[in-house]
Amino acid sequence: MRKFDYSFLDNGLLPASLVNITSKIYSLRTEAGFRKQEFGKVFTELESIARVQSVKSSNAIEGIVTSDKRIAEIVNHSSAPLNHDEAEIAGYRDALNAVHSGYEYLSFGVRDILRLHETMMAVAGDEHGGQYKTDDNVILEVAADGTRRVRFRPTPAAETPATMEQLELAYLDACSNSNINQLLLVPCVIMDFLCIHPFRDGNGRMSRLLSLLLLYKNGFDVGKYISFEEQINQHKAYYYDALEQSSKGWMENNNDYAPFIQNFLSMLYQCYKELDKRFAVVNGKKITKMTRIEATVLGSLMPISKAEICAIHPDVSPSTVEAVLGRMVKEGSNKRIGMSKKARYVRA
Repeated sequence: MRKFDYSFLDNGLLPASLVNITSKIYSLRTEAGFRKQEFGKVFTELESIARVQSVKSSNAIEGIVTSDKRIAEIVNHSSAPLNHDEAEIAGYRDALNAVHSGYEYLSFGVRDILRLHETMMAVAGDEHGGQYKTDDNVILEVAADGTRRVRFRPTPAAETPATMEQLELAYLDACSNSNINQLLLVPCVIMDFLCIHPFRDGNGRMSRLLSLLLLYKNGFDVGKYISFEEQINQHKAYYYDALEQSSKGWMENNNDYAPFIQNFLSMLYQCYKELDKRFAVVNGKKITKMTRIEATVLGSLMPISKAEICAIHPDVSPSTVEAVLGRMVKEGSNKRIGMSKKARYVRA
């Protein structure tokens, strides 16, 4: 049986690309938080738009489609589903609403995962909703010429309940480790869920719902306002390629999570960038450069240099960055490692 151990996230040996993108995400999250406090009405409007896009995109990835007009009517409860595909769409609407409105009370636990799956499958009347698969499944890839190949063999049905319990326990254990950044943990857990493939149907859609759930619970709620599912749909070839790379050797506990983490965080970063872009259109107020610098330092997983901060914020002068860093050191919110040009800064 597959074993789950996320302690490798605690070793601090992270690729520079992950350190960089994580710092950018934290900085943009801080800016979004300030904007939300002052422009709540704008965010409410964005949430309404994103909900329709999320329902449309997550189902489209699975080949479940209807017109944009019908999607909006179903999401807004102005029309009942007219066929099976629309019932599937309505089911995702209900599950997404459950995550949006109740994420604080939901957990990444077996019981809540099964309930969420049951909610998602209920409108279509799927009798397997809320139940693990009873037959082994395989993930197939169909080439343009119709040739099929097995992309991945998930956890056998007989081992699925126990494996899901182990996944839950491993996640809880990692959450209790303050040295593990949750932003890196979330994609690892989601990838493992996809490799288990615990349900007869709906695994992909569930993975996206659980992604939102874990991100929201850790304070990264951009998916409410910019559709995370739409980002995946727009770049699904890249997404599935990263998933395949990271799943190699998974059953033997010898896989590399890095490609999937990089992909996942890239999608999240694009959501925050899109939010920044859209908010500018509605005349949102920018926060100060000093606050952005502070957020970058405090959100960095590794000690970060002045040059790296300047690269993340090219519109901020080096003298401003240096002044903010000096003040933070004096206030005790961060500490300096090294001297002169080689100095690096990290949360105290």
